[in-house]
Amino acid sequence: MRRIILSTESGADLPGDLVEKYEVQVVPMHIIMDGKDYLDGSLPVQDIYDYYRRTKKIPSTTATNAHEYQEFFATIRENFPDCIIIHIGYTSKASSSFQNAVIAAEDFEDIFLIDALNVTGGLAAIVLYAAKLLAKEPGIEPEHLVERIKAIVPKSRLAFIPGNLEFLKAGGRVSNTASLIGALLKIKPCIELKDGKLMSTKKYRGKMNRATEKLLSEYLNEYNIDRQQLYFIYSIGLDERIRQRMEEVANENGFQNIRWIQAGGMISTHSGAGGFGVAGLEQ
Repeated sequence: MRRIILSTESGADLPGDLVEKYEVQVVPMHIIMDGKDYLDGSLPVQDIYDYYRRTKKIPSTTATNAHEYQEFFATIRENFPDCIIIHIGYTSKASSSFQNAVIAAEDFEDIFLIDALNVTGGLAAIVLYAAKLLAKEPGIEPEHLVERIKAIVPKSRLAFIPGNLEFLKAGGRVSNTASLIGALLKIKPCIELKDGKLMSTKKYRGKMNRATEKLLSEYLNEYNIDRQQLYFIYSIGLDERIRQRMEEVANENGFQNIRWIQAGGMISTHSGAGGFGVAGLEQ
């Protein structure tokens, strides 16, 4: 029986212990800061925020290129001879990374590519679903596993509130006027993945503690999320009291397992410090 290896991008923000537990192979995306190219994961996220405070500029991000994917897939094959690779990628609607994986995979056999149409915790939820299923059914046929993963892709729901609008403005995500109005009125946008695209869907007025509680309440009312697992995403600087309250609300709604995921460099360059998000799989 040939071994199945799962892979994904660093933009999934998979916690290190789970990467190790399930032997998920992770290819880094790129962060460009101060003229230097850093592999996502090699640069402390705090350095990104410190750089922004000093310069009022944020780093740019770039996708994993096709050559890097070729080396990545080749290395997996060297480490796991005769394996079958299932790559679950960062949404193709927000990055060219997945298309580059498609180009690289042309030089290999027995590689399955799945566009997760999601990012950070939403992507992580899909990868971990696949990892747990594979651990439970190690003899599963690759084609059947791929079908199961593809079926869960549209059921992964991610919603988050960025840390601050000023950071989004610096990255060109919102106009100066929208940012100014948002700051004056204390309006915080909710960003969701819709058909693989990052879209502002709601706006919350008030402090972050009120906004996050409103977000989670509406999220749980809108989506019938599987109570077996819920993922909370946070960026450095999120108030600990908010984290505690989010866990309380999740417990009150019957969630058995809650996993916190720290936003890595890729996501943090677009959302700023102190952000909060929630992800899960619909039943």
